[in-house]
Amino acid sequence: MFSRRALPALRHFPAELTCRRTCLTYLGTRRPYSSAGGSGGYRDKNAVGVFTPKSAALFLVSGIGLLFYFRHAKAKVIEQQEKDRASKAYGRPSVGGPFSLSTHTGAPYTEQDLLGKWSLVYFGFTNCPDICPAELDKMGEALEAAEKEHGKIFNPVFVSVDPARDSPARIALYLKDFHPAFTGLVGPFQAVKSMCKAYRVYFSTPPNAKPEDDYLVDHSIFVYFMDPEGKFVEAFGQAVTIEEMLQKVREEIAAWKEETGKTV
Repeated sequence: MFSRRALPALRHFPAELTCRRTCLTYLGTRRPYSSAGGSGGYRDKNAVGVFTPKSAALFLVSGIGLLFYFRHAKAKVIEQQEKDRASKAYGRPSVGGPFSLSTHTGAPYTEQDLLGKWSLVYFGFTNCPDICPAELDKMGEALEAAEKEHGKIFNPVFVSVDPARDSPARIALYLKDFHPAFTGLVGPFQAVKSMCKAYRVYFSTPPNAKPEDDYLVDHSIFVYFMDPEGKFVEAFGQAVTIEEMLQKVREEIAAWKEETGKTV
């Protein structure tokens, strides 16, 4: 949240009079500068440019850097605000629960298949132009690094929120561009809606959409991290870096080992 403070008003003089007196005072007291010929006079403001090419370039690069920094900071603030609202409304978020879908190979898949490993669950759709591929790439890189550190104890899952167009065959083809361990899930609209409700995922796929229809699906952008008992651990938002994900994974695995005495 940002607070705003009003600037104090000038109470004793009209704005126009105040400005005029200020300007007259400045004109009566400004100091003369030596001209190039040595005679007294006032320095011409156009005699020296405001920016040299070098300073102008530095200013531009600094401005671009600040723009990207503040965009990233804003995304993290929004993400934290969403988590805080969820925490206030529900306490520790109750994420996850029973569901019944099918894999991209046609096999049945339920919440029981998430047990026994640390799961990373992402909801998206294969027609997503940019966000879903970027998040799945990030998820795959984090997974590869985590496997090198902890072994193959992870279960990455991609859940389609576009059942009208995302057939198992289409999802299988789509996932070939990402980490080979991914399991793709899809099902009837109501079954997908039920799982999204359990995971507190928002999505806007039309219930009567047809495969030939042209539309985009608005949806939540989180990777849900679940423990080997299928309990929610953390939701990694779009602004979370791979290193931040890996650090959280380390902490949770260490806490799990200490609490249960188990590795998985």
